[in-house]
Amino acid sequence: MADVAADARRKAQGKTTSVISPLALEAVRRIDALFDIERAINGHSAEERRAVRQEHSAPLVADLQRWLREQRPKLSRGNDLAKAMDYMLKRWPAFTRFLDDGRICLSNNAAERALRGIALGRKSWLFAGSDRGGQRAAAMYSLIVTAKMNNVDPQAWLADVLARIAEHKAHRIDELLPWNWQPRSTSQRQAA
Repeated sequence: MADVAADARRKAQGKTTSVISPLALEAVRRIDALFDIERAINGHSAEERRAVRQEHSAPLVADLQRWLREQRPKLSRGNDLAKAMDYMLKRWPAFTRFLDDGRICLSNNAAERALRGIALGRKSWLFAGSDRGGQRAAAMYSLIVTAKMNNVDPQAWLADVLARIAEHKAHRIDELLPWNWQPRSTSQRQAA
């Protein structure tokens, strides 16, 4: 409803173009202004992000909500844009949570990227062989993702842990968890 570039591509290819909604364009323009602020504060501390959001984003968000509430009654219930507006307005507290917490991102792109591997592998995991095989695969995937989240190369971590777990003391197993793990030095590997 507001994708001007896609509509231009369809037109260039001789395909049927869709109607561009002025309301959808305005909504996208308002949301883009929020993303402009986010791009400017990307990489700053959570407290700095929160302060900028309170000063610059909060007024834009309040104005967006007011505008949505004004425009929504002008659309019929079955209109696609009305459905999108209803969806957003019903989830307004969740949408605005980023204003009060600098750790929260405006978009969920990072979470979706993290889940992409799960979605791509879903069909393969149907053939784990058994429930126990599926549980083992889930445990391994959890360990691999945990390593990634702790900025540890999962392959190096897993190879190292598997090589030394048999001789590692059970009461010190927490040392091998990704957030505590330290690779063995070359001299330690040669001595083992």
